[in-house]
Amino acid sequence: MARKKIIEGRMTADAEGGVTVFLIGMRINSFWRPRSWWPTFLAMPRMLRELSQERERGMLGYRLLFGGPRLVYVVQYWRSHEELLAYASAQDGLHRPAWAAFNRRLREGRGRVGFWHETYVVPAGAHEQFYLNMPAFGLGAATGVIPIGRRGERAAERLAV
Repeated sequence: MARKKIIEGRMTADAEGGVTVFLIGMRINSFWRPRSWWPTFLAMPRMLRELSQERERGMLGYRLLFGGPRLVYVVQYWRSHEELLAYASAQDGLHRPAWAAFNRRLREGRGRVGFWHETYVVPAGAHEQFYLNMPAFGLGAATGVIPIGRRGERAAERLAV
């Protein structure tokens, strides 16, 4: 795995305006029944690849995370909740068929896989970021970073709420 370049100094995300943060994940409740969870596990990377290649759909970036052996989730950053909802219902994207297949397996699976998502619509001025001697990370990886002084030295200055 390639090491990401450390960006020295104090930085913040170069994110103008609002942002939508979408958390989505699955919990493997029964390791011994991979038919219940393996297709779901494989569907997400395909959708993330589609969204990364088709930037006009509105996803700015994402971070794949593992919460122990049972929990896999993704933090996604979107330009708007409208674009997130449009992708979820788009006839020409990978999400709709994956969602239909997941629901069929869910009915057959008897609780062998859990699924969850949370959506946060964050208006302009209601988010701030701080990165110190870090590679591009989080919203900063999705939008790029700028020196923190351009937005205010303190978190209270960067939050305009």
